[in-house]
Amino acid sequence: MSDFTHFNEQGRAKMVDVSEKPETVRVATAQSSIIVNEEIYHKIQGKEMKKGDVLGVSQVAGIMGAKKTSEIIPMCHPLSLQGINIDFNWEDDERGHRLVILATVKTKGSTGVEMEALTAASVAALTVYDMCKAVDKGMIIGETFLIEKTGGVSSPDYYIQTGLKK
Repeated sequence: MSDFTHFNEQGRAKMVDVSEKPETVRVATAQSSIIVNEEIYHKIQGKEMKKGDVLGVSQVAGIMGAKKTSEIIPMCHPLSLQGINIDFNWEDDERGHRLVILATVKTKGSTGVEMEALTAASVAALTVYDMCKAVDKGMIIGETFLIEKTGGVSSPDYYIQTGLKK
């Protein structure tokens, strides 16, 4: 079990101790998407869905999702997040209209914000589905993935931020 970071000497789950890691500015951007039909696309654009402004509510839901990540992902550290942004962009897809969701999360701390960005993008996509399912349950939530992360040891400015020497 010694090769696994999330298990203690007894082979039981533990949260990794990051207290000795220096704080750096950490940013992560994740993407998800949802494909909707023509009717839903026009209703979202015209803010005509019965449940309200789909993109406005989904943006708030994504932000809330990022803030609650440590409550739903085991062993995920609770973080003080300094910034969360959700962007939406429409693309044409052979299956319908594809709403691309980009979630960017920022903190200054000892551990990264990848899980918070992934959670934010996922929750935003799920919220679009929830708000539009009365019109069509055939929407397709697409791949969710990390686009970029900066900060920590892998960051080019790590040694500048921390004052440590290579």
